[in-house]
Amino acid sequence: MLVPSGQVVTAGAAMGHLDLALWLIRQASPELASLVSRYLLADIRSSQAAYIIPNHLAQADPLIQRFERWAREHLKTGFALQEAAAALTTSSRTLQRRCEEVLGKSPLAYFQDLRVERAQSLIHGSGLDIDSIAAEVGYVDGATLRTLLRRRLGRGVREIRAELR
Repeated sequence: MLVPSGQVVTAGAAMGHLDLALWLIRQASPELASLVSRYLLADIRSSQAAYIIPNHLAQADPLIQRFERWAREHLKTGFALQEAAAALTTSSRTLQRRCEEVLGKSPLAYFQDLRVERAQSLIHGSGLDIDSIAAEVGYVDGATLRTLLRRRLGRGVREIRAELR
């Protein structure tokens, strides 16, 4: 997990140093970061996708890269496969298939991953209450977000906030 905040970027998890290095390279040259990530990934077949950081895989595929950008811009408004595909000038089936091939998950699952990532970042650094954070990532209320966080991360809001202490 990477958490950029102003001029400071922190990295955590087992391979956080690789995430951080690729993030720094990407700031200077997305093309070089893509090349480096391909050298670092020994096997990018979909069978291995669950074990490889999806962000780096997304950067290596132009459609997935555009989808990620679109998704991040639409976290608040929600996800509709047909709307995403139309915005990316592709078919729903192509977007579905490419996400499965590159990321090993559906477009909706990836969209939810981005929501969780953004929510975690806001929980860590914004000081917003859970209902406000839920609204920022497209949920009607904090209860829905709490359920998603617990299901996806196995931790609740208190535990996530406590990670910083």
